[in-house]
Amino acid sequence: MSGMNDLLMPKLGLTMTEGLVAEWCVAPGDSVKQGDIIFVVETEKVANEITADDDGVMGEILVPVGETVLVGTIVARWTGPGQRASAETAAAPAAEPKPASLVVSQPQAQATPANPAVRIVATPLARRQAEELGVALQTVQGSGPHGRIKAADVRAAAARKEGTSASLPAKQAAIAPAAERAPASSLVQAMARRMVEAKQNTPHFYLSAEAEVSELLALRTRLNAQQGQVKLTLNHFIVAAVARALEALPQQNRIWDGGDVVQFRTIEVGVAVSTERGLMAPVLHDLGGCSLDEIARRADQLVQRVRDGKASRDDMQGGAITVSNAGMFNVTYMTPIINPPQSAILGVGSIRDVFRPDANGAPVLKREMGLVLAGDHRLHDGTSGLQFLNRVIDFLQDPYLLLRSGKADK
Repeated sequence: MSGMNDLLMPKLGLTMTEGLVAEWCVAPGDSVKQGDIIFVVETEKVANEITADDDGVMGEILVPVGETVLVGTIVARWTGPGQRASAETAAAPAAEPKPASLVVSQPQAQATPANPAVRIVATPLARRQAEELGVALQTVQGSGPHGRIKAADVRAAAARKEGTSASLPAKQAAIAPAAERAPASSLVQAMARRMVEAKQNTPHFYLSAEAEVSELLALRTRLNAQQGQVKLTLNHFIVAAVARALEALPQQNRIWDGGDVVQFRTIEVGVAVSTERGLMAPVLHDLGGCSLDEIARRADQLVQRVRDGKASRDDMQGGAITVSNAGMFNVTYMTPIINPPQSAILGVGSIRDVFRPDANGAPVLKREMGLVLAGDHRLHDGTSGLQFLNRVIDFLQDPYLLLRSGKADK
C-alpha cells in the first residue's frame, strides 16, 4: 500500500509521557472517515478516543492492545495525514516497529540499542525501565511477539539480578492457602507508578492547621433548608474557599514543568473522587467569580461523569491544586501526595468537637476541621504556603464571604 503515514501515540496532557493502547476500533485495510474513532488510549487518568483528522485507509497496526508505549511512538500506519513513513520503516515487520522521532523531547538513546551491531527489540517502556534498573537488555529474554522485550521482562531480570527471584516462589507458596494473587490492571499500575514518581521527584513539605467550622455548619444547614436549591456539602465550601484563595494569592496558582514555571491565568481546582477503578482527580475549570451554588452544581456534575466513566480529557487535566477530603472516614489529619504536575494538594480531615479556652480561660466547645497542605518546595515555601492555608481557613471560618459574587479581595 503506497502513500503510508505514521500514526503516533499522542500527548494528551501536560505530563503524559506514555499511554496504553486499550482498543483498536479499526483493522488493517479498513476505510476510515474523518471523525471515526481509530483507537483508544488509556492513561492513569482517563480513556481517550483518538479520532481521524481526515479520511484514509488503515495499513498496519504496530502496537497491539495492552502495550504501553512512550508519547510519539509509531502505533500504526495509514494513508491519512501523519508523519511520512520512510522506506526503511515501512518495510519493517509489524511486530518489530522502529520508534519514530518523538513529539516531545526524549533522549535518543531510548530508541536505539546500546550495541548497534545487535538489534534488540523492546518496548520503549522496557528500555526506560532497563536504564533505571541497570539491566542490560542483551541479557533479557523477551516474552512478547518475536521475542520482543516487555517491561515485565526487565523487572523480572532485575529481580534475578538482585537474587530475589529465588525466594519469590517460597513466599507465594506460603500465602497461597490464605490469599489470591492477581495482576493489577494497567490503570492501577499507571497510578502506582505516578504516585511513586510523585513522592520521589517532587520535594514535598507539609503544613497543618485547624479551621473552626461551627458557623459554616450552621450556614450550610440554613441554605440546604431552602427548597429548589442545590444541596451543599462541606466539600463544596472547601472547593469554593480554595478557589477564592487562589484568586487572592495568584502565586499559588502555578506549577513546575521541566524547569519552567507555569502561571495559570484561570482558577482551576481538582477534586479527589473515589471510583470503582480507583482514586481519580478531575478538575473544575474557570472558577473565577463563580458563586457557591454554581461551584456546587459543576462539582456534582463532574463527579458524576467521573463515576460513570464519561469524563473527558479536559475534565482530567489542569489546575495547580487538588482538594482531597477524607473527613467522612473518621480521620483527624490526612497527609496527601501531590498529583503531578500540580504543585499542591489540600488534605481534609473529619470535624472534631474539642474544648478551647476563651479570652478568660473558660473552656468553650469548638468544632474543628483538620487541614494539611502539601506543597512543592520548588515553587512554594513555608511562608507562602501558610499565607494560602490561612486564607482558606479565613473563608471557612467566615463562610458568608463565600456567598459574595466576583473575585476575592487581595
